[in-house]
Amino acid sequence: MVSTSGLITVMERAARKAAPRLRRDFNEVQHLQVSRKGPADFVSMADQRAERTLYDELLKARPDWGFLLEEGGEIAGDPTKPRWVIDPLDGTSNFLHGLPHFAISIAVEEPRPGGRREVTSALVYQPLTDESFWAEKGRGAWLQDARLRVSARRDLSEALIATGIPFMGHGDFAQWTRIFAAVAPEVAGIRRYGAASLDLAWVAAGRFDGYWESDLQPWDVAAGMLLVREAGGFVTDFRGGDRAMERSEFLAANGDLHSRLHKLVGGALKAAG
Repeated sequence: MVSTSGLITVMERAARKAAPRLRRDFNEVQHLQVSRKGPADFVSMADQRAERTLYDELLKARPDWGFLLEEGGEIAGDPTKPRWVIDPLDGTSNFLHGLPHFAISIAVEEPRPGGRREVTSALVYQPLTDESFWAEKGRGAWLQDARLRVSARRDLSEALIATGIPFMGHGDFAQWTRIFAAVAPEVAGIRRYGAASLDLAWVAAGRFDGYWESDLQPWDVAAGMLLVREAGGFVTDFRGGDRAMERSEFLAANGDLHSRLHKLVGGALKAAG
């Protein structure tokens, strides 16, 4: 049985403290269509309550660390210390519509020379299934105490690929359509489940063979990217480079499939000029 570090224990304890209220709120959301308070307002409150619980718990454990929060923005801490990167409810639209696919995502970014930051610890927790995906740099990726490995598939024709589809006000639909047209004929299937942190955790677990999406925020992907890399996979921008965060382009898979996918994706982008 693997032993978790004190930091992962802190992260999991915070997630598990926020989870019961999210589960209760999720069970209520389907009744909100007939309430005076609209469903979107209710979900926003659920999001904020979860974030406050996570913030309070993590601040108590590491009082001099900073935060990057989906709802609360950036809260400065000691610049020489790490900071937390938190999405308290990834998959808000799923939650709003009663779809049981959402997660709490927590990552730790450590400062590096030149103003860079590096994610060194990650947790993606699914409150409804009680699945805790976690990783630490150099220690691998895990689901509870089971080691995770990316899929070993080598042929695109056998691969199940996840993606995120642009929606109103978010993303480049024309670009996504070009990429879809290049990838879809080559693979066994494409899925859109609507929670980037879980998509990446599932790539780490070998449930998905690959993943692409753009126009995401750091709190959407910081934890999931470390999970994939510690599970033996690759995460790059669409051209196979190391500017995923900078470009807000995320392409993940094992080594064999990644090289094939980024050629397809890159070719689709190049053809568009």
